Parts: sequence; structure tokens; C-alpha cells
Amino acid sequence: MHTIRYTKRVCTDESIIEAFLNETRVGVIAMVDDQNIPYATPVNYVWHKGAIYFHGMGSGKKESILLQKPSVCFTLFHEYGTVVDPVPCHADTAYRSVIIFGEAEKLTDSDESALVLQKLLNKYTPHYYKQQLSGSLIEKYRSTHDGKAVSVFKIEPHELSAKENIASDSELFNKEALL
Repeated sequence: MHTIRYTKRVCTDESIIEAFLNETRVGVIAMVDDQNIPYATPVNYVWHKGAIYFHGMGSGKKESILLQKPSVCFTLFHEYGTVVDPVPCHADTAYRSVIIFGEAEKLTDSDESALVLQKLLNKYTPHYYKQQLSGSLIEKYRSTHDGKAVSVFKIEPHELSAKENIASDSELFNKEALL
């Protein structure tokens, strides 16, 4: 288990963590290839039923690494600004972050993939598409980029930690106030 040493920053409020997982738009998935070279890439994702889901082309670096070595670290963060202090060494960053450790599993059920892809559409383009995705569409669809089906991956957290340093607007650096 990974322990957060700066316990003052630990966030344990499940409602805050859940909202952050649902509202944050981009996460970074980190993995290690078969030559132990780290690789991290940002992805759009959804948090659904206690797991992270993301998609990608059915080929490429991310796909090949995850199929060989599925252990991952998934990170979300939001920086709210710089906290000022009369002592320069005490300046800080206002932020919230969640780190998840788990295994990335490629979905094989087309109906489950369609459900997740629909949730991604609903998150990133709400009310834009009128027709729901179906499992049969997912089975038949092939990318014009690589000729393969879309890949959908699921990460069930083995471990999840959250940190935050929340500050009021009056504590944050305001460049406009100096002009």
C-alpha cells in the first residue's frame, strides 16, 4: 500500500472524491512496457460503478503495453492556483488529486463496451447524439485509422488515494490585482 506521508493533505470525504472522479475530464494513465520503460498518456475517461473506463484505437503503444503488462497508475488532478504567503518558501499550490492503482482489463463484451462508450459521449458531448450506441454497432465498427475495433478498458482500483489543498480566492495569487 502506498502511504501519503503529508497526512494534512489527505482527503477522505467520499462525496468529494466521487464528485471529483465524475467531473474531472482528463486523467493520465501510467504504465511500464516490457522493457521497463515508463509511458504515461492523458485519456478521456468515465467513472462508472467504482471503476475507471477509457477507450482508444485497437492498435498502438497504449494497447500493446496494457495487453502485456496491465498494472497501471491512473492520476487525476486539478490545480486551482498559487497560494501566496509573506514568506516566499511558504507559497503553495491549491489543488485536488486522486491516484488509483489497478489492472487495466480490456472489455470483450460489446454491450458493456457500448454502455461505457455511451457514458463517454454523455460526459463529453451531452445531448449532442440522439441515438444510443448498441453492442452490434460496436461489433461492426472499424476505425478508418487502423481498420480495427475500438478498445475499451476498465481499471478496478486496488488502491485509491486522494489529496487536496483547498484555499479561498483571497489566499490565491491574483495577477490582475498587481496591474
